[in-house]
Amino acid sequence: MADSHPATAGRPRLSVLGAVEHYTGAIAMVAVCTLVGLWIAPRWGTAPVDMIYLPAVLAAAALWGFGPAVVAGIAAALAYNFFFTAPVHTLRMDRVADVVTVAILLIVALVTSQLAAAIRKQARVAAAHAARNATIAGFARQLLSCGAERDIAETAAVELGRLFDCNAMLVAGLPEPHVVAARPDSSSLTPSDIAAAVFVLESGEPAGRGTRHLQPAEWVFYPVRSTEAVIAAAGLARDDGARPVDDDRVELLTSLLDQVALALERARLEREARTLAGLHERDRLRSVLLSSIGTDLNPRLASLIEAAREQRRNGSSEKAFAATVESEAGKLQRYVANLLDFDPAAEQQPIEAGGVSIDLFRRAVSRDGHEVHLTPKEYAVLAELAKHPGRVLTHGHLLRTGWGPAQEAQTEYLRVAIRALRQKLEPDPARPRLILNEPAVGYRLAIS
Repeated sequence: MADSHPATAGRPRLSVLGAVEHYTGAIAMVAVCTLVGLWIAPRWGTAPVDMIYLPAVLAAAALWGFGPAVVAGIAAALAYNFFFTAPVHTLRMDRVADVVTVAILLIVALVTSQLAAAIRKQARVAAAHAARNATIAGFARQLLSCGAERDIAETAAVELGRLFDCNAMLVAGLPEPHVVAARPDSSSLTPSDIAAAVFVLESGEPAGRGTRHLQPAEWVFYPVRSTEAVIAAAGLARDDGARPVDDDRVELLTSLLDQVALALERARLEREARTLAGLHERDRLRSVLLSSIGTDLNPRLASLIEAAREQRRNGSSEKAFAATVESEAGKLQRYVANLLDFDPAAEQQPIEAGGVSIDLFRRAVSRDGHEVHLTPKEYAVLAELAKHPGRVLTHGHLLRTGWGPAQEAQTEYLRVAIRALRQKLEPDPARPRLILNEPAVGYRLAIS
C-alpha cells in the first residue's frame, strides 16, 4: 500500500505556526506605521497620521485574510490613541474629535479589512477551481489516450492513486465482482471489502471505511456511474488507515469518476460499433453469396427442368426418370428462391406502404408515426405479406404461416385476421388500398 507523506501528519502544527506568523506580521506592520507616525507628528501634526495605518490593515487583509486584518485594525486604533491623542501615552481621550477619529479609524479598518479579505477569498476560490479544472482536464486527457476498457481502468487506478496519494482500484461485475485494475498490483480485498464493493455496485452509494455502510472494510468504494447504471466501483485506501479523500476533495473525486464513466462508456460504444460493423459486413457478404448462388443455379435448374419436360413430351422410355428429375429440380429451384428471399440486411429496413411502416427486424408496426398493436396471428399474416410485397400469397400459404399446416382449410380464420388488419391499418377499411384481395386465390400487400 502507498506510503503516507510525513507532511500530512504535521499539517495541523504547521497551520498553527503559520497563523502565529500572520498575526505577528500584522502587528509588526502596525508598529512600522507607528514609527513613521512618530516621525511625521512633530513636523506636520497628527492629522495625517491616522491615514498611515490604512495601508497596514489592507496589506494584512490581502496577505493573510480577515483575522489578521481585524487584529491590525484594532492595534492601529490603540496605537493611534496611545501615541497621538492627548493625553499621550495613555488610552484616555479628552477631546471628542480624537474619540471620533479613533472610532472612524477602527470602523474603516474593519470594513476595508473585510472587503480585502473577501477579495482574497474569492481569488483563492478561483485559484482552487482553476486547479481543479486543470486536474480534471489532465485526467481526461490520460483516459482519452486509452482505447480498451481495461487500459482505461488501469490508467484510472494509477491517476487516482497519484492524485489522492493512496492505493486505488476499479471493481466491476455482478453477481461476482472482480478487480479490473489496481495500483499497486498486489492489492487484495477482504470479505468485508468485497461486500462493500457489491453494495456500491447495487445501490450506487459509497461504502467502506469512513462511510455509513460497511465500515469494517479496509477500502472505501465510490460508484462509477453512467447515465443508465453503476458500471464499476472505485476503491481507495491508505496504509495508515486514514480517510483517503477529505470532505473538501469529494467533489473533485466525483468529477474524476464521471470522466472514468464517460471513458468506459465510450470504449463500450466503440466495441459495439465494431461488432455491428462486422455483422453488417457479414450480412453483406451473405447477400452477395446468395445472389451469386441464384445467378449461377437458377438458369441451370431452369434448363434441367425444361429438358426433363421435353423428354416427357417426346414420349421417351424414361418418363418416370424424367418426371423425377423435373420434380427434384423444381424443389431445388424453390429452395434457391427461399434462400434469395432471406436477406438479413433487407429485413432490417422497415417496409413503407400507404402510411404504414412494418419493421420486421424489430417486430413493430406503426401508422402515421403511431404504434399499432397487433395480435400474434395478425402480425404473422402481415409479416408474411410484407416479406413478399406485391406478390399474391394463397390462402393456404398464409394459413400455414399463421396457424400451421393442420388449419390450411380454415379460410374463415384468415378472413377474420385480414378484417382486423384493415380496421387497424386502412384509412377506409371498406375500400382497402393496403391489403388487397385476389378472389379465390389469396391476398397481397400493395406498396408504392
